[in-house]
Amino acid sequence: MQLDERLKALYPDASRRGLKQWLATSRVRVNGAVVRRGNVLVSAADRVELTAPPPPACPRPLVLVHEDSDILVVDKPTGLLSVATDRERTRTAYRLLRDWVAARGPAGARLFIVHRLDRETSGLLVFAKTVAAKRALQSQFTARAVERVYVALVEGVLRTAQGTLTSRLTEDRSLRVRATSDHREGRDAITRYRVLARPREGTLVELRLVTGRRGQIRAQLAAAGHPIAGDREYGSRADPLRRLALHATRLGFVHPRGGRVTFESPPPSAFGRLPARGAML
Repeated sequence: MQLDERLKALYPDASRRGLKQWLATSRVRVNGAVVRRGNVLVSAADRVELTAPPPPACPRPLVLVHEDSDILVVDKPTGLLSVATDRERTRTAYRLLRDWVAARGPAGARLFIVHRLDRETSGLLVFAKTVAAKRALQSQFTARAVERVYVALVEGVLRTAQGTLTSRLTEDRSLRVRATSDHREGRDAITRYRVLARPREGTLVELRLVTGRRGQIRAQLAAAGHPIAGDREYGSRADPLRRLALHATRLGFVHPRGGRVTFESPPPSAFGRLPARGAML
């Protein structure tokens, strides 16, 4: 008889659509070999097996970078919130991943927030899968021991090849982060930068966080007269990439079980297609 007939005899409650799906997803084996065609002839002596369904893939639009028993690292696209807000509670990176972890893992499997990226910032995010891992990671963020590197396209020409942005950051009544000259207000913020290239649209820079204040990079660059391209909230007038031109490209820390780990996410290809003003530095 044909393989699809044999499957129907073995699983009489299965629908014809379900049988086709089993074949298409490589779940059917004949004598140990994967078979995807239902019209293959099998004999009574042939061993027909149905393997377990594959685990669900990492939910789109997130991209899985690394996962183990303690941590989960993903690449977040622009336009997706990291965590819930008053206006949006369901479509966030955390909610998508929390449901995914719960669906694949044992009963009670959980996910814990460690840090976040702005909605329009793309790049690397790490989540913890245990309370102990959460505490270990958050203590490193507090101690400024986490390597956090970004790439941004900023307006204007940064004349110095490298430098440090140092300022005090505070929040106004609308909760927008801004730099202040009053040393009695706000908190210290420190960002080191290095110029990567000078395309016609501005300056491509690598930014390394020393402190990790909310909105730090965006507020400091705007205060320096070089807002990030596409950042209308901070006065940007150019938008060559049709998005906030900020990407979290490197994330390094001590793994909760010991040993330093570093994860990389290359900037989106659009960052590299900018027409050049001058040579790469």
